[in-house]
This record gives sequence, C-alpha cells and structure tokens, in this order.
Amino acid sequence: MIEHLIREVSAGLAVAGEDLKATVKGLDEDSFGEPTALPGWTRAHVVAHAEGISRAMQRQVEHAAQGSLIELYDGGFEGRVQAIESRAQRPVAEQIQALVAAVDAAVGAFEHARDHWEAKISYRDGTVSDGALALWRELVIHTSDLDAGTTSRDWSDRFCHYLIDFLAARVPEDTALTLHPLGQEPIIVRATDTGDTATGTTHTVVVTGTLQDIAAWLAGREPVGGLEATDAADAADTVSLPDLGPWPAAVAPQ
Repeated sequence: MIEHLIREVSAGLAVAGEDLKATVKGLDEDSFGEPTALPGWTRAHVVAHAEGISRAMQRQVEHAAQGSLIELYDGGFEGRVQAIESRAQRPVAEQIQALVAAVDAAVGAFEHARDHWEAKISYRDGTVSDGALALWRELVIHTSDLDAGTTSRDWSDRFCHYLIDFLAARVPEDTALTLHPLGQEPIIVRATDTGDTATGTTHTVVVTGTLQDIAAWLAGREPVGGLEATDAADAADTVSLPDLGPWPAAVAPQ
C-alpha cells in the first residue's frame, strides 16, 4: 500500500511541478502584476507563494530524514506573509528562476525520500507522505489560480477524488453532502462529527456538476461550469450551496 502511494503521489508531484513551471514561464513580464481571484494577490504573489511552500516542504523532508522537526515557515504565519510580499517585488526573471529551482528541489527531495515516507514532520503533525500530498495540492491548485490557460477543469479525476476526501473536513457539522459528479458514481461527504447535538438531525444537500467543478468549489475556487444544489428530501427544491468551514491546514491558506 505505501509503495503504491509513493509511486502515485511522486508521479503526481512531478507532473504538477512541470505544469506549474511551464505556466509561469509562459507569462510575460507585465502579466505578473495582474490580479488573481485570490484576494489581494497578483500573479507575482501566487508565484512567490508557490516558491515558498516548495522550499518549506523541501526542508520538512530533509529534516525528517535526519530525524528532526522544523517549523513550516520561519516566523510562522506572519513570516510566511512577509516572505511572500518580499519575493513578489523581485524582478520577473528572478521570480521565475527562483520558482523553477524551488519546485525542482522540492519534487526531488520527495523523490529521494522513499525510505523516510512515514517519518514525522511538523506540518499538521504529519509524515513525509502528508507533506507530499500537501505540495501536490499546492502545485495543482495554484497553477490554475494563475489564470493563464489552466483551470480546475484540467485537474485529473484522481486528484479531484483525493481533494474531495481531504476537504470533507470543511463540511459543516449539521450538513451532509451527496455529490453527483456527471457521469460518475455519487459520493457521500460529511464532516467527522455531523448532526445537531440537540436534535440529532443532519441536513443533506445534493450537489450536481462535473467532478472538477465540485472539487474546485470545495477548494474555495469558482467552479468553471457552475453547480446545482438541491435538498435531498425534495429534489425539486433548489437550495444554496452550504457555507464551508476553514481549510484544514496548519497555516492559514490564501
């Protein structure tokens, strides 16, 4: 099982890294200052963050291999914010070069960490495999955040199924979701502790759309094609998509 996970995630990381690098290299200098859908972030900020999380995960792996722990970012969340702002102000050519080097180093670190896949890291009090999955999420999602030709519709089915499972923690405690990806089997998603403690009831919402649009919504991104939400008790009753809880992360995401 662990060997299969290593191969699958390592392959996903390698592809995601190449996609991000190719996308960033395709941006012209002026477009780095253009805004993205992420509040307050330009493309330069997205690139700066992708570089930063790559370097952060690289050092998580390297310390784990030595049997030691280190915080994800120097200075915690505030250190992360300051570093992103600083890196985003650099000349574009320098940003691209740094991003490529950081992604290559991080992907390579995980590739060479096969003997330490279950070693502890400080990120989410997890293991090297958790760090690899986290970097996979970051590289794939932020490539589409750049809005430079790649969208969430390009996410693989395997990645979307993994992301939906990971983001189940965002489902409100009194809500359950029945996801109906078009052309695929339904997926039941509910938070770990669902149900109103007083009434013991859980409200079920049926969400229909493409697998990629469903995953994008759960990830806090705008679905490309939109979604339909209905009450499970009355399929004719269209309802609003439920408000999701915070992203399950050790450091607040953008």
